[in-house]
Amino acid sequence: MSMDGGDYAAGTGRIKGEMSVADDALMVSPHGTTTHIDALSHMWRGDSLFNGHSANRVRSYGATRCGIDKLGPLITRGVMLDVAGHLGVPHLPASMRIDDQLLADTAQSAGVDVRTGDVVLVRTGWATVFADDPGKYNDEQPGLCHSGGRWLVERDVVAIGSDNIAVGALDPGGVFHGSVDEDIHMLTLWEHGVSLIEMLWLEELSRTEQGEFLFVAAPLPIVGGTASPINPVVVL
Repeated sequence: MSMDGGDYAAGTGRIKGEMSVADDALMVSPHGTTTHIDALSHMWRGDSLFNGHSANRVRSYGATRCGIDKLGPLITRGVMLDVAGHLGVPHLPASMRIDDQLLADTAQSAGVDVRTGDVVLVRTGWATVFADDPGKYNDEQPGLCHSGGRWLVERDVVAIGSDNIAVGALDPGGVFHGSVDEDIHMLTLWEHGVSLIEMLWLEELSRTEQGEFLFVAAPLPIVGGTASPINPVVVL
């Protein structure tokens, strides 16, 4: 609230006679603090955004190119690649890097094919670490490496989601894994226009043992935003 009953009690002038108002509000959701989907303007390389747009179009007032308002709802086939479940562990070790072969093996084990237009959800189990050790959760963590990301974008998926912080793996200290040439955000957002969905909760879905489903998510049309909070729904 920018103004509430306590302000009036402290002497703030009322808007008309005895009439007061307390519905002025400001919502702030810093990027990366909740389950969200990245816009293509979130990260780039050099002076160009995805598709050759100038990085000068991302300003303090928002992104006039590739903002989250340009994405629209996602209603498509979803695929779960439960890597932790495939390996028989509650969560992957922090040092695990999910490569193309591990993704292929997980998909084969689940009996699913990754197809054009899919949203692919990669379960690491890492989200469960937070409850017992928030410090560990925010440090090094498992996720996709470059070959794993390449395996997915080559199949022309529209989005990749995971239950870790950055979809891609994080090295000790919570820094992005690999060089700029190997970075998952560069590969997906900048090179191929594939959105990333981060900080998902996939535990109940993993227990259904459903490898494919209808995936629905509607990003908020925040004009010029670099991301949007989302609350995805799957229909089994």
